[in-house]
Amino acid sequence: MKDGIHPEYHKARVVCVCGTTFEVGSTKKEISTDICSNCHPFFTGKHKLIDTEGRVERFRKKYAKK
Repeated sequence: MKDGIHPEYHKARVVCVCGTTFEVGSTKKEISTDICSNCHPFFTGKHKLIDTEGRVERFRKKYAKK
């Protein structure tokens, strides 16, 4: 590797809006984020699938006769 062309690597402190903090390796010293794995609905199990166009009802109605 060439000297002087690579950025410095730091232990970065990540701060989420929910208050969770943890450390990662990065070229930045501090990172702020809006959502993390502690508050994201997919990881917390609060994720809800929403059928906005009524596809499920149309499918059930179409194949209920058979």
